[in-house]
Amino acid sequence: MQGNSRRVESQQEGVHQKLDAIVAKYQQTENRRPVHAHTQRAFDEVMAWLGDWQGDVIIDSCCGVGQSTAGLARQFSNARVIGLDKSDLRVAKHPHYQSTAKNYIVMRADVIDFWRLLRRSLDDYPWQIKAHYLCYPNPYPKPSQVQKRWHASAAMPDLMALAPQLEVRSNWLIYLQEFAQAAAAYGVKCEITQVPPDSRAITPFELKYRNSGQTCWRLRRL
Repeated sequence: MQGNSRRVESQQEGVHQKLDAIVAKYQQTENRRPVHAHTQRAFDEVMAWLGDWQGDVIIDSCCGVGQSTAGLARQFSNARVIGLDKSDLRVAKHPHYQSTAKNYIVMRADVIDFWRLLRRSLDDYPWQIKAHYLCYPNPYPKPSQVQKRWHASAAMPDLMALAPQLEVRSNWLIYLQEFAQAAAAYGVKCEITQVPPDSRAITPFELKYRNSGQTCWRLRRL
């Protein structure tokens, strides 16, 4: 695949100056937005798929075409892996990337709603969420778009509550620096490292960014 992706361009030269105040606001605010019906149906379908599973569960949010989900399913063959993306078009392309692994599922869902439903249900099922992956979420690089970034949104409390292991990947280092600072407000420590350039690309975006000469970064919860 040839790379022709432009680097993230932003007037921000560092962590957004209002980040701490935004994070604090959402820590004190309950998200009461009604859950979308299609996400409730997706959640119910996933719970039925898990059935009486008593092992580890891995969440792959914003999975796009699901290549990362299939790869995680191969990597963690003793876990059940759930890929989530809001785009029906992207999810419909998954058969091109489909794995023969039987331990994963890719669903169309609003991840904000799905995270809330998961958080409410953590004590209701015998399985446990082991890890959560967010690979190359939209960076929304304009300073005015900061509250569209996951770490500066109403979804952050649910995101922080879901998994003991968390990995976020991005080609915009500031995004991960902000995420780490927001996570620290929840008492969560993170480290940021470069994705090894000789490792296998986990998503089509990652491959495209690399082929465009860009550095990819990953944040991991410690």
